[in-house]
Amino acid sequence: MGERGRVSLGIGWITLFLIGIDLFVVSPLLPFISDAYQVSSAMTGWMVTVFAITYAIFAPFFGWLSDKNGRRSYITFGLVLFVISNILTAFAPSFFWLIISRILVGLSVAAIAPLLYAIIGDIAPPNRTGTWLSILASGHLTALWAGAPFGTLLEHFLGWRSVFVALAIMGLILAVVNFITWRNEPKSNSTRNLLGGNLLRIFGSVSVTASWAIAMYALYVYLGAALYSEIRFSSSEIATAIIFYGIGAVIGSLTGGQLTDRFGEKKISKVTLIFLTLVLVCLGIFFTSGIWIYFLLFLWALVGYAGFTSYTARLVVEYPNDRGSAMAWNMTALYIGITLGSMLGGFVISKWGYTFLPYVCSIAAILSFVLSTQKVKETKMESAV
Repeated sequence: MGERGRVSLGIGWITLFLIGIDLFVVSPLLPFISDAYQVSSAMTGWMVTVFAITYAIFAPFFGWLSDKNGRRSYITFGLVLFVISNILTAFAPSFFWLIISRILVGLSVAAIAPLLYAIIGDIAPPNRTGTWLSILASGHLTALWAGAPFGTLLEHFLGWRSVFVALAIMGLILAVVNFITWRNEPKSNSTRNLLGGNLLRIFGSVSVTASWAIAMYALYVYLGAALYSEIRFSSSEIATAIIFYGIGAVIGSLTGGQLTDRFGEKKISKVTLIFLTLVLVCLGIFFTSGIWIYFLLFLWALVGYAGFTSYTARLVVEYPNDRGSAMAWNMTALYIGITLGSMLGGFVISKWGYTFLPYVCSIAAILSFVLSTQKVKETKMESAV
């Protein structure tokens, strides 16, 4: 695989970074979009909601298709649609068409992100799967903290529409590059129907990810508000806290991949969930301890995303013939967990306040650990393939 494999991994990283920017750049632009279309902030928030719903629904469909027909054509299709939909976002004549554009973006990303994880799992050396997946994931995680400054800077000089034009231009370049890069992709042996075969086993596996997402996002969604409410952080201090979290996420992902290759997917994924539970309890105890919160947020993201990368590698290994489907359902479970986490977080805040959130998240982490120890039997169809 050598140099060519590393180039392919680099292309995957850049592609995930780009679609991550598209996801995370919307939030700081919402006030400008709200003014442009004369709609409320709550209405513009639907730009994010329709993206997430579309992604969660269609990702498994593209994963299944890629297992049957190859991943290259669907990744290329996704990037072409990404270009078209971002141009529509930039020049939407009405708010209705703006929402349509974000639905199309969600559809495009559903055909890109899980298939990139699957194809990197296909080509990674057997003893380097965790490391390669962690490098790929770091592209998306880098966008987590780089997306907002990128969008804000471009908006300041050229207006918010220029952000989506820039994304479209980069997407067009990457559509060509990805089409060339994956021309010799490995072929899958999957012959299963969309709702048949290994689906029950996959559902059992990705429930771990859904619980993990609740443990991470029930607090993260409300982190800025919690820091302001409980310890009176200024906007700059909140931004610094988010940066600490983002750096921890990137380092955790990369470290988790290396540890996974050294000690095994199952062991690291389970150990990190135990540590995640302990860190969340510490967050609850020391949330109002001032400057220590920076270190705890860094540690929380470090342990959390090390576990996510390790568990993703575990799914890649356990589903060699259904890798696209497994990665797609895993991403769908992630978005379901984020949605449930945000709903749960809102309920907890209204009942008991912000400081109770870390403890609720620790319970979700324990549930994720318990689910990760369960063995869902393979179907007869799987063993026959």
